[in-house]
Amino acid sequence: MGILNVTPDSFSDGGKYFARERAVEHGLQMIAEGADILDLGGESTRPGVGTQERGVPEEEELKRIMPVLEDILREKPDAIISADTYKAGVARAAVRAGAEIVNDVSALRWDGKMAEALTELQCGVILMHTRGRPDEWRNQPASSDIAAEVKSELKIWSEDGIKQGIQRDRVLLDAGFGFGKIFGQNYPLLAGLHRLHDLGLPLLSGTSRKSFIGRALAREGKDAPPSERLYGSLAAMTASILQGVHIVRVHEVKPAVEAAKVADEVLKAMIDPGR
Repeated sequence: MGILNVTPDSFSDGGKYFARERAVEHGLQMIAEGADILDLGGESTRPGVGTQERGVPEEEELKRIMPVLEDILREKPDAIISADTYKAGVARAAVRAGAEIVNDVSALRWDGKMAEALTELQCGVILMHTRGRPDEWRNQPASSDIAAEVKSELKIWSEDGIKQGIQRDRVLLDAGFGFGKIFGQNYPLLAGLHRLHDLGLPLLSGTSRKSFIGRALAREGKDAPPSERLYGSLAAMTASILQGVHIVRVHEVKPAVEAAKVADEVLKAMIDPGR
């Protein structure tokens, strides 16, 4: 899954693809490099922003993503696009325009109309774990067992969505690295991803350029900036694949595809050592 941020304030690319033409060009490039899915988002969810009270209005979010969505599908009609949004209105518009998946970072909790919308749309649904809202993330208390907490809450939230009408076979779960998890907790979560398989749903891992990687790569007391986190991101992505996740969400597609191919060969050898 290639990340396509059509925002002026993304933590990872600083608005590099905010212009419509550049966003479309970058999306098509990621497809050419091997992305199976494009995750198209019009609102930054970096710490301190992205809540319904302080976030981007629905009209502005639609203004950002819809032209890009339409242009990419015009060029590549078979492209699979995920709309990265927690707003039901944006989800409806994006799916009706051709998006096949809605990636809700709030797991249906920030817009009470989202479950109903996704039930009607019958699209793919990604439910991500987050501890609190963006302006609360840096003040979340430590967890004694972060993997258990994520597993328990994703179970509750996904079952609630299914009870409201979302088809179970359309749901995928995301552990939500960095979303309300303090730096040190992301590594136990990464090491414990396999525990989420007990929920019986496909898993997505999004570790690319996250702050916990920058902290591990720090030099002279300064975290590595997002632009210098590629190799660390590939390591975390590979660890995720070896934990059995089904989709990895990345910024740099070509190196990720190559690393994933090698990780897949390791998985095959683990399953069938004598092949």
